[in-house]
Amino acid sequence: MFRKLWLLLSLVALPAVALAGGESATEGTTFTVRIENVSTTATLKSMKGETAPAPNSPGVWVVHRGVAPLFKVGKPDLGWGLEAQAEDGNPATLAEHCKTHAGVQSVGVFNTPKGDQQPGPALPGKVYEFTVTAKPGDRLSFATMFGQSNDLFYAPAEAGIDLFGSDGRAVNGDVTAKLNLWDAGTEVNEEPGFGPNQAPRQSGSNTGASEKKPVGKVKDGFKYPKVSDVLKVTITAGQAVAAQ
Repeated sequence: MFRKLWLLLSLVALPAVALAGGESATEGTTFTVRIENVSTTATLKSMKGETAPAPNSPGVWVVHRGVAPLFKVGKPDLGWGLEAQAEDGNPATLAEHCKTHAGVQSVGVFNTPKGDQQPGPALPGKVYEFTVTAKPGDRLSFATMFGQSNDLFYAPAEAGIDLFGSDGRAVNGDVTAKLNLWDAGTEVNEEPGFGPNQAPRQSGSNTGASEKKPVGKVKDGFKYPKVSDVLKVTITAGQAVAAQ
């Protein structure tokens, strides 16, 4: 069921698109971003003692300047495509929006785990990987659905992750600590891993009781695993490249 639902949604996803943004071409540095699902088949535990895995969905990535165009903390969903990403693991609409948002340098999606032949969710042990090119001042943002939820997603803060330090050196290493589990506020939450209106069990996309709450860190009375118990995100800087 995980693969069947997200396969249908992910097939409409877009390839990476570099945007000129009115800036002159300069050298950039390549970065490989690795999003690994480190959960197990028993990471989630219900109030009745049942267990379940914690897959994450295909997602969208953005290299940008200024605040990322994915969501606004404290504001209800702005209709940019976050709802589809957070409820159904479908990044297509949000990626399309990012293509025309001020400050975006490039945008793309990740939808096929390494070693898989078709788009789908990252089950325990699976990895999404993508490469971006950036210049000093650029930041990286991305979003991936916490699959066993109604409308929760993992992402850095609105400002994104600075790909260069204050000394101008490219970032390298584990950046998992920069991620949060966010609530899109578009659908009423159910117990993680066991709700009937969550992606692996729902009858179709955009089902479940709607709500209109502001985006914020998840806080609903249910118990969730630590981010580091579900995902490990690393960024590896590569070589400098000259723009064409």
